[in-house]
Amino acid sequence: MSDRELRVSDAERDHVAALLQKAVGQGLLDLEEFTARTDLALAARTRGELNRVLTDLPGLVHHGANGTVPARRDRLVLKTMLGSSKRAGQWRVPHEILVQNQMGSTELDFSEAAISHTEVRIELNVAAGSVELLLPPHASLSTSDVRVVAGSLADRTEFDRASGRPRFVLTGSVYAGSVQIRTPRYYRFGRLQVRTPWRVTWL
Repeated sequence: MSDRELRVSDAERDHVAALLQKAVGQGLLDLEEFTARTDLALAARTRGELNRVLTDLPGLVHHGANGTVPARRDRLVLKTMLGSSKRAGQWRVPHEILVQNQMGSTELDFSEAAISHTEVRIELNVAAGSVELLLPPHASLSTSDVRVVAGSLADRTEFDRASGRPRFVLTGSVYAGSVQIRTPRYYRFGRLQVRTPWRVTWL
């Protein structure tokens, strides 16, 4: 069996999707090409199918699974296309999150989540989709490595962006999409606690 016929893993598909995102940043692909090739990469079953989306891109190579593309540990991949994905409540937050969103919506509420890391890295791969992040009031944030093209990134957080913990570091690209980041506000009325975004809790 040739290398082209070998089956590929999710880690290899994610690696090629990241290479395609890099190609957009270098001006080698436009948004339509990026979307089409990413769809092919995420659906690829063999090494040959996966490498086909990179053949005309100079300097971008996928070396396969022989030790050069290790499976990533403690990493959550959220793939959304024409749908929605959501995490809220007391969910466990990994060190790395990849948000692959094409014409869908992604909501991540970290306000009550179990976060054991001092830093959470969120890689955005958004094309004509929307992402909403609700961060804890005591956190900090970096968005300097996010590239936005024909879209928006709205930082409405209310905390010290330099010293809070955990620190959320956003990277990646947003094309014709939107990212909104905010922190919750709490109001107490006796035993009644009201949070915005809207939620009521009896204490």
